[in-house]
Amino acid sequence: MRRTARLVTGPALAVAAAALAAAAPAYGANTDELAVSPTIAVPGGQVTVDTTACGPDGSAAGDASAVGAGTFMLAPGTHGAKATARFRVPPGAQPGTYEIVATCSGAQHTTVTGDLVVSLTAVKNPALPQGSVKTGVGGAFGPDPVKTAAGVAALAVAAAGGTWLLHRRVKGDGI
Repeated sequence: MRRTARLVTGPALAVAAAALAAAAPAYGANTDELAVSPTIAVPGGQVTVDTTACGPDGSAAGDASAVGAGTFMLAPGTHGAKATARFRVPPGAQPGTYEIVATCSGAQHTTVTGDLVVSLTAVKNPALPQGSVKTGVGGAFGPDPVKTAAGVAALAVAAAGGTWLLHRRVKGDGI
């Protein structure tokens, strides 16, 4: 009986894990939201918003009054099922986080929201690293090419010396 239970338990757990993995996208992030790009803008900057909540040919009324930009219309875009619009952050906008709202027109009247952060300083793209990696061991593109050349020369000497010692050992010169 115990052996049968073990034989059945393994496949049962595998089936349960597969069912949970298949159901995972249903419980994932909501795709029917208002995407705000860039998420951090400066006063006077242009912001693009889009959503798929309104369907393939849907449009929506947008409201950026919280930041002082007023209302705007989201129209079906060229990118499939997205309704898209642009608005400009007013030059006098104060730093902070503002909620941007869009309500779909038509039968569904779905309301979606997204956050816009207003900052007084422009944010550089944090995804692009600058300069060399500071690991303490130097590097091929480090700040000091003389040290890099010295390291390469030391490695070359070590490789040549090791090759010479192995060659002498194979010949039987007593080393």
